[in-house]
Order: sequence, then structure tokens, then C-alpha cells
Amino acid sequence: MTAYYQLIHREHHDHGQVVAQYQPLQAAQGAWNEHEQHMAAATGIICAELEQFQPRSDVRIGKVNLDIWGMIPLKPFSITTQVIRAGRTIELLEATMAVGGRACIVARAWRMQTSDTSAIAGTEDRGIVNFDALPDWDGMNVWGGGFIQSLRFKADSERRAGAGIVWLSNDLDMIEGQTTPDWVRLMGMVDTANGIVTRAQPHEWAFPNLDLNIDLLRLPQGKWLGLDTVQQYGSDGIGLTSSVLHDELGVFGRSEQILTLRQM
Repeated sequence: MTAYYQLIHREHHDHGQVVAQYQPLQAAQGAWNEHEQHMAAATGIICAELEQFQPRSDVRIGKVNLDIWGMIPLKPFSITTQVIRAGRTIELLEATMAVGGRACIVARAWRMQTSDTSAIAGTEDRGIVNFDALPDWDGMNVWGGGFIQSLRFKADSERRAGAGIVWLSNDLDMIEGQTTPDWVRLMGMVDTANGIVTRAQPHEWAFPNLDLNIDLLRLPQGKWLGLDTVQQYGSDGIGLTSSVLHDELGVFGRSEQILTLRQM
């Protein structure tokens, strides 16, 4: 495996829309169903399209919200990207992933004006042990699918059901034949958080997320993503996976995933 997706065609439409056609490769295969794509890989390819869309040097993406409208088939798909709220200092982009004309993910991203705020910069989230100090971890073997197989994992010894620290990385390009920017590579692994500290066994319970919300203090760097994750289940069929996101330099953001809990 060398990449998650193959670009078939990209074209610019009237009113500023860009439509890209992709073929998912085996490495994009999901963990719940062999006939679907993994949400993490799908997030990565959507972020790749958002990054390439009408680039501006004075803004960056600060927030990405992805709503999952249904199963993401392991079939050819399109991503349509457009501006839905233009602005000089902030603007809102929308990217819709569709298979056979049916939307399966609708993502919205805020691009925000950047400036030098180093004089007041600071974070409160705790630091975590760096990946190079941790052993390899095979605990994700409980999951199937080509995407999970494409990753390398390292875990803190205190990781347990419900909470823990896991680092992950991969060597694949997001798009075949194209160099993958660091932030796209790392965004393309964030959704994996829902499977690293599971409170229930995936062969006994299903707990898929309906969305993925990512807030970025800064754009991440490097190839390793650190997840300091907590997973909580309510008593009426709804759960929540929350993560503080780290790269090799420290904290760079947070993610949230709302879950629907279903006994298998």
C-alpha cells in the first residue's frame, strides 16, 4: 500500500465550486464493515481538498466540523468544495463527499485570519510522554480493515478502557503520487481516537460516531499524532469520545466525537 486514494479528475465549476473525483484504495477500508471507508481516511481526503481550495496566505483553517450522514461506501466518490460565507478575516468553506449522488459526509471549515499573538500565547492542557519513549502497541489488532492495518501505534502503559494516551503514525500518501502535507496526514488519523480506549468490545457493541469536530490552536507538524483520549458512555444509548491532540511539539488542538451505542 502506498496511498489511501487515487485522484481521477478535478474540475472547476461555475460559482466557485470545485468537484474532485476519487477512487478509494484498500488502505482506506473501514474497521466496522469491509465494504465501507474509514472515517479517518475520509477526513484526510476532505482536508486535502479544503487545503487546496482557493488558498490564501493570510488565513488558515482553525476549525473543521464533519457530519456523517450515513455509511461511507468503499466506492468511487466525489468531493464538492465551495465558499458558503465569504469574508476578509474569516470565511466558511463546505466540502460534501458523495457516492453515487448521495451525500455521506458534509464538512464545514472556518478559515481564520492569522496574526502574531506569540506575546500572549499559552496552553493549559497537560503534556504527554513523547512517542519515542513508548513501546509499540498491538491493541488495535481487535479492529479489522485496511486503514487500521496501515497505521503504527505506541501506547502509554497506563492506557485503559475509557482513557489513555496513544500515538499513531503512517507512511502512506493521502493521494497517490502527491506529497501529503503534515496537517492533512495528521487530520487523516484523528477519527481513530474512537477505537483506542474503548469501554466495550467491538464484537459485542457498536459505538460509531455520527460526527467529528476538530479545533486547531495551530497547524500540526510531523508524522506522529498523539491522542490523549477519554471515552464516556451515557445510560440511554449515547456516548462521547474526547481527545486532546498532540504532535511532536506539543498540544495543537482538540477533537470530539458523539457516539450512538448499539448492542450487536
